[in-house]
Amino acid sequence: MSESPWRTLLPGQVSRVCIFDTHTDRVSVVLENADVIVEAPNWHPRSNELVVNADGRLYRIAPGATGLGEPVEAGTVTDANNDHVLSPDGSTAYISARDGHLYAAPLDGGQARRVSNEHPEPFAYYLHGVSPDGSTLAYIGHNRTEGTFDVYTVPAAGGPDTRVTVTRAHHDGAEYTRDGTRLLVNSERNSTLPGHSQLFSLALNGGDVRQLTTDERVNWFPHANPVTEQIVYLSYLPGTTGHPANREVELRLLETPDAHPRVLRTLLGGQGTINVNSWSPDGRYFAFVEYPLAADTTEPDPQKVATS
Repeated sequence: MSESPWRTLLPGQVSRVCIFDTHTDRVSVVLENADVIVEAPNWHPRSNELVVNADGRLYRIAPGATGLGEPVEAGTVTDANNDHVLSPDGSTAYISARDGHLYAAPLDGGQARRVSNEHPEPFAYYLHGVSPDGSTLAYIGHNRTEGTFDVYTVPAAGGPDTRVTVTRAHHDGAEYTRDGTRLLVNSERNSTLPGHSQLFSLALNGGDVRQLTTDERVNWFPHANPVTEQIVYLSYLPGTTGHPANREVELRLLETPDAHPRVLRTLLGGQGTINVNSWSPDGRYFAFVEYPLAADTTEPDPQKVATS
């Protein structure tokens, strides 16, 4: 058997898929897997299922599941990375693949179609958001010739790309606010320190930029609650560059965009923990993945969270 091209678990490490209840601060375990890196949960908008990534495939995890089960059939797309979102009606998974393109795959299985475009220069799409009406995808475009990581949008049905930001600053995690009128991103645009990413909100045309966090930590992947103004995000220790795996990180919550952040949980994670929006449709819960080692005896409450 050839060596896997994907990141693998460390000796004694597990992928632990969890749900956080923002009303009680309780954490419940959905699934533990000691065989493969499980990453980036989405919450199905019409059910209690989670959709996760593992070894280049998407998997649906139903309540009470004891394993990953069979992957979502996406035809020739078997190299999905951990940037994927679900259409608002739950019928389609939009996937970033390792070839740098975006694909739309029926969540019930079937051949994926390509959404993204060819570019004259080396270019990669990293998907993070879908508009509330399902018409438009927000992504980070990496122009390898320019060396830029800017925010773009593209019609979900296919069509021309729109460049939203034009800067030399690194952007990531672009997704829509709950009303679809703005975009949330993490960016180094106001930083004088390499890698010092903070959270921002900006208009759909890239203007009216508002900084949401201004602290010494390195903040990534803002995710908008679909019901309230809450934003959950991933926070690294000062001095971190990028969004590496297997670091001590915090899950933090802004109750409103201008609120002081609240620390929800400290865990071993980072890459894969909350790369994509994982809020439940009712806005009470969000899913995340942590990667404890055998020496970590901290166990969340194993009781499953009942949602409806």
